[in-house]
Amino acid sequence: MYEDLRICFIGDSFVQGIGDPEYRGWVGRVLAATGPGITAFNLGIRRNTSADVLRRCWREVDPRILPDTDNRLVISFGSNDAVVEDGSVRVGKARCLENLATILSESRERAIHPLVIGPPPVIDGGGEHLHRTAELADEMSDLCGSREVPFVATTRQLAEGRIWTREATAGDGAHPGSGGYQSLADLILDSGWHSWIARPNR
Repeated sequence: MYEDLRICFIGDSFVQGIGDPEYRGWVGRVLAATGPGITAFNLGIRRNTSADVLRRCWREVDPRILPDTDNRLVISFGSNDAVVEDGSVRVGKARCLENLATILSESRERAIHPLVIGPPPVIDGGGEHLHRTAELADEMSDLCGSREVPFVATTRQLAEGRIWTREATAGDGAHPGSGGYQSLADLILDSGWHSWIARPNR
């Protein structure tokens, strides 16, 4: 049982859980495996880039946190940043990293403990999108490491997993079904989630 623990999950359609016929996504599955007593808010929005998330972050998070409470923020974006539209990526790698750094700094200023989930692969984006996303994920990991913020790598792990790839291909080409989201939830749970819940600072 967790008392006075509030977690906001902010990001894109993978945070939102698009494609899951059970409407739980990875967020619901991680919470179910964590235990009762957590007040959680899913703030995922489809097609959001890091720039979109930065613009709306505190407008949505601030009303959901309380003083003298254990406030957490789980951040996940990047897959949409790496998508090419009109001949260029939606958000460049350097800008995406700046956006993440800003959110992490502003989290600390608010005494909110952050955790970052790496960008999942978009299967129908092909090899070039996977390469861009994996490179971005590596630099996001380095940034988080320099700030002692936990980071969960997902890009290559999910791209190499048959369940995620199979379900995304059978669906809209990007979003998996329940099995894929369970695979992502398992990655998160096996990558220090419970220790972060117990003690957010490494």
